[in-house]
Amino acid sequence: MTLENFNYRTNPLFLRNAFDSNEPWSMPVIPKADINLTSDSELRLIGFDKVKNGKDNHYKRMVHFFLYDYEFESIWESPEKYVETLKQYEAVLTPDFSMYIEMNPVMQLYNTFRNRWVGAFLHENGIKVIPTVNWGLENTFDFCFNGIEKGSVVAVSTYMVSEHGNHSDQKEFFMKGYNEMLKRIEPELIICYHEPFPEMTGNILYINYELSSWLHYGDDEHKSMCNNEFTPIIKTAYGSVCSDTLKGSGSAFGGKWKPKKPQDERLLGKPGEIKESHINTSKGGYNAKTKIGDDGRAAVERYYTDHGYPTVHSSPHDHIFYWDPKTGNPDPQYDMVNYWNESIPELKSKGVIKMFDNMNYPDYNSFESISDFKWCVLHGSEIEFVWKDKDYWITYYENGNISIYQSYRPDTEKIYDTVDELLLYKLETGELLKDIILKAVISSRTL
Repeated sequence: MTLENFNYRTNPLFLRNAFDSNEPWSMPVIPKADINLTSDSELRLIGFDKVKNGKDNHYKRMVHFFLYDYEFESIWESPEKYVETLKQYEAVLTPDFSMYIEMNPVMQLYNTFRNRWVGAFLHENGIKVIPTVNWGLENTFDFCFNGIEKGSVVAVSTYMVSEHGNHSDQKEFFMKGYNEMLKRIEPELIICYHEPFPEMTGNILYINYELSSWLHYGDDEHKSMCNNEFTPIIKTAYGSVCSDTLKGSGSAFGGKWKPKKPQDERLLGKPGEIKESHINTSKGGYNAKTKIGDDGRAAVERYYTDHGYPTVHSSPHDHIFYWDPKTGNPDPQYDMVNYWNESIPELKSKGVIKMFDNMNYPDYNSFESISDFKWCVLHGSEIEFVWKDKDYWITYYENGNISIYQSYRPDTEKIYDTVDELLLYKLETGELLKDIILKAVISSRTL
């Protein structure tokens, strides 16, 4: 056996056995931290992906990990690299490794272990640590609350389980775990990232996730971190834009889809029904017909417009609907039927439209961040926006290419292979698309 092999197999970061524990599965224990907070405290957080080593204006914040796992896997792989940086902040919440209910239970156990191990490691290196608590279904209750001393300050997030866009809340799931946490841990204080549910009891400190986003990092430079005045930079159809990538507990697919706006109601109805509606756009809109399938959901929708690009869209043209079997989200996707020279078939109330249940779709009719924008494009949205009196359309083609053009000006079309390339599209006025998304009111419309 070589020395190299010996060192590899005895490396503490390979064995992960550095912390003695009497807990089941030898779950590392995070000692209770001395945190001077109450439910009336004014506190903002900063995402781990935004922390800096050196001069920073945000050291009075606490570091959170309510991000996608890939954004903080590095702290599990090389935790020693971040000790000196994280020491500069007020405290650190433990990494919120995913506990989605669809995950294999072994992965949920593993991610709980990783949460506690990193917390114990940071504590051992002189950092104030607040355990982030996450859970799956009731079968995770045997381990998901272990490794946290009773009476500790803990952190939870309601972001993923709250109603947003056309997703219903997952409150029933969340409250089962939350109430069990209260019994098992008896926390002194619960830091709640995003708005708490009215049913939540205990000593709760509410953290406004928008005020903790990058949009308000400038507040730390020019005024007190505790100033709660908030003027959103961007407004969309349903709220302020926050481009931090956030996640939490519950289903990996989000809550079940439900109509949120009157216009969404056209997607549900009686089997075989033909519903007529008007789709509003900045140019006045166009008429549409929606055929309801045998399951009471939209099966096909016909649009009486060419969207200002008659070589791509016939008027009318149809889109076939897919509905995700797990989330119930509507997804018109890429199956577009144009009628060029052939006769246009009548949408009849009788007959069955073939449907496929193999795709999912994000918040219908709106997006609230760069991440949502990318998701919308990749899942078949046709997005219209107006910038300085110019009307633009973004279309995802069946071959995977993405098109952007000015309405009724096919000569302005640009084709991109990826959404990231699309975001660097330069408008006629000189601005980049990614920049105006963060400055303008954008109307997103799903076909």
